[in-house]
Amino acid sequence: MKQSQSCEITSVIFWVIFSAYCKANLPSDAIRAFNNMVDYGIQPSINDLDQLLYVLCKRKHVREAQLFFDKIKHEFNPTVKTYSILVRGWGYIGEASEAQKVFDEMLVRGCSVDVHAYNSILESLCKGGNVDEAHKLFRDMRSKGLEPDAFTYSIFIHAACDANDIHSAFRVLDRMKRYNLIPNVFTYNSIINKLCKSDKIEEAYQLLDEMLERKVKPDVWSYNAILSFHCNRLEVNMATKLVSRMDTDSCEPDRHTYNMLLKMLIRVGRFDRVTSIWEKMEKNGFHPSASTYAVMIHGFCRKKGMVEEACRYFEMMVDEGIPPYSSTCEVLRNKIIGLGFAEKVEILAEKMERSSSCSIQDLSYIMRGNMKNIKSKKEENSAEESDY
Repeated sequence: MKQSQSCEITSVIFWVIFSAYCKANLPSDAIRAFNNMVDYGIQPSINDLDQLLYVLCKRKHVREAQLFFDKIKHEFNPTVKTYSILVRGWGYIGEASEAQKVFDEMLVRGCSVDVHAYNSILESLCKGGNVDEAHKLFRDMRSKGLEPDAFTYSIFIHAACDANDIHSAFRVLDRMKRYNLIPNVFTYNSIINKLCKSDKIEEAYQLLDEMLERKVKPDVWSYNAILSFHCNRLEVNMATKLVSRMDTDSCEPDRHTYNMLLKMLIRVGRFDRVTSIWEKMEKNGFHPSASTYAVMIHGFCRKKGMVEEACRYFEMMVDEGIPPYSSTCEVLRNKIIGLGFAEKVEILAEKMERSSSCSIQDLSYIMRGNMKNIKSKKEENSAEESDY
C-alpha cells in the first residue's frame, strides 16, 4: 500500500530507508530505493539525491555513490553541496586524487564554489598526505574572494599534528588569532594531545587556560590527555589536582579518567586514595564498567598481599551483574591458585553460577580453568584492555 489516510509516503521516509540500508551495508538497496521513489508518486529532487549520496559516503560506500552520481547527474542540476558531499566522501576513505577530480568537475560545471566546498577538498587533500597541494588551494581561496573560516584553519592544524609538527600547528593557531577566529574543542584537543606526547606539559596547560579564556569549554578528552601524562609518570599530586580542577571547571570525569587514576594509585600503593576515589565515583553516580573493575582486580593481583581486595571487587562485579573479561577471570584465578587457595576459586565459580547473568554463568568455566567449554569472550575494545 503506497499511501493511506493514516500514512502518506514522503521523501523523508525514503531518507530513513536510505540510511537503514547503508547502515546494513546494502548500498545497492539504498540506490534501488531511490530509483523506486517515482513508484510512490515522488519525483526525486536534488535534495533527495544529496541525502542518498551523504549516507552512502558516511558509511564509506563512496565508490557506489560516485558511480550512481555519474550515471544520473544529467537528470539533475548538481549543486556545490552535491559535489562537496562526494569530495568529502573520497577524502574520508583517503582517496585524495578522486576528491580532486570531483572538485575539478565542480569548477568546470561553473558551480559557485563556497568556503564549505573548499574546506571539503582541503580536508581530503590533507588526509591523503597532499598538504602542499592543500596550501596552494588555500591561497587560491583568497584570490577568489573567499575568506577562510575557523574550520579551514583547523584542517591544517590537524594535518600538522598528524605529522608531529607542533610548531606548524601553533603557527596556524596564531594566524587564527590574528583573524579573530576561535578553534573548536576538537582542534584544541588535537594540539593538547600532541603536546603531552611530546612532553610539553606546560604548553598543554597554557592551551587549556587559553580555551577557558576564549570561552571554549574543555571536554573530558582535553583533561584526559594531560591526566594520561601525569599517570604514566606516577605524578600522584599533579594527577589528583587535575581531577579536582575538572570539578571546578564543571567537567564530569569519564571511564578513562577514573581508570587511569585508579591504575596509577594502585601502582604506587596509595590504597587509601583508591578507596576515596571509588567512593567519589559512587557519590557522583558513576557506574563502573567491566574495564574499571578490571583495573582494580588486575592492579590488586599485581600487589603483594592484596588478593583479598581483588576478590572483593570481583564479587562486587558479579553481584552487580557485570560480566568480567575472560582475561580478568584468568588473572584472578592464576593469582589465587599460585597462593595455594584453590578453595577460593571454587567459591567464586559457584557464585558466578548463581548469577542471573547468563554471561557470568558461562564465565564460571574459565574461573575453574576449563577453557574448552566456553568461547573466548571478546574484550570491549583494545583501548579498554590498555587501561588495566
